Amino acid sequence: MQSLEEFRTEASTWLKDNQSSAPPNYGAILPPTMVDQGVTWQEKLFENGWAGIHWPTEYGGKGLTPDHQAIWLEECARADVPPYVNMVGCILAGQGVQIYGTTDQKNQHLRSILTAEQLWCQLFSEPEAGSDLGALRTIALRDGPTWIVNGQKVWCSGGRYSDWGILMARTDPQMPKHRGISFFLVDMRSEGIETRPLRQMTGEAEFDEVFFTDVELPETSLLGPENSGWAVGMDILTKERGSIGAGAITMQRRHDALKALAAKDLDPINRQRLVQLLSKGRSYHYLGLRQGPGASVASSLNKLGITELMFDTANLRADIADLEAMLVGSGSGSLLAAPGARIAGGTSQVQRNIIGERILGLPKEPRPE
Repeated sequence: MQSLEEFRTEASTWLKDNQSSAPPNYGAILPPTMVDQGVTWQEKLFENGWAGIHWPTEYGGKGLTPDHQAIWLEECARADVPPYVNMVGCILAGQGVQIYGTTDQKNQHLRSILTAEQLWCQLFSEPEAGSDLGALRTIALRDGPTWIVNGQKVWCSGGRYSDWGILMARTDPQMPKHRGISFFLVDMRSEGIETRPLRQMTGEAEFDEVFFTDVELPETSLLGPENSGWAVGMDILTKERGSIGAGAITMQRRHDALKALAAKDLDPINRQRLVQLLSKGRSYHYLGLRQGPGASVASSLNKLGITELMFDTANLRADIADLEAMLVGSGSGSLLAAPGARIAGGTSQVQRNIIGERILGLPKEPRPE
């Protein structure tokens, strides 16, 4: 097996040689406006052996270790290019099918994810469930050899362009809320699925809401055991390793961009605000390094801290821009987008609950039901 040092050198060299053909680093989720660019990039990664670094070779992967995958993420962060076309497919769906999928599911989906023949979305959040995924109301009921799905999902990234989706739906309403949920692989072209873009106050529509009306899913769409979808979903969400190093590089890039504001002619109050943000940014950088490669509840500290840092930074940039912040541009765009970070990837309220209950040992939040 290739050593980590050799792999890093090879990855770094290839990225330098191909950086000009990469799309802008859009992050974990492929924006609807960049689908063609993202797919072309993923196809190039696959053709050159850079897709599925730690996936089995029989499904098109490179057959290396999670440590090699971590290095790939770090080098992509240094080159400021996307490491894959879309996180939902290449990480969540791909990982879920590898762990819980049948042989037929693996043959149908895994290679197609790496080649970008299949783009995936996540169908978890619901309008009335808020941040409590266990309170979801989308129903999937058996009807002979099929499941009939009715309900609504919201904040779905990439729903309008995705070929497949990972869906959590309630299959036994009589069981306690975190039970009786099953995990499905859904063909997004199925009859009865309607996808509508959600317009944000930035003027863009990055997310979608998805409606299910008597959607028929074959028995083969179930991933993992029936009524154990909560465990499947949580396992998939917490299993991924290797993003700490890449996150530290991204955090350093944010810190450098923030530090550049010091070159502006700031009044004493804004200069003090900048110093405070720089100090916080540095502390979150080291907190991420201290956490190590494993996912843990400590990641809520960094998620909450970085979210608030981005929010405060957007406000500071707008204050520095003064009247220009009222015009359309990067300053106003980041200001309007900043509140969304308090919702995306787990709301700030949920992060505070996790920190309070699981790290500080405070009493759990009352649950009247």
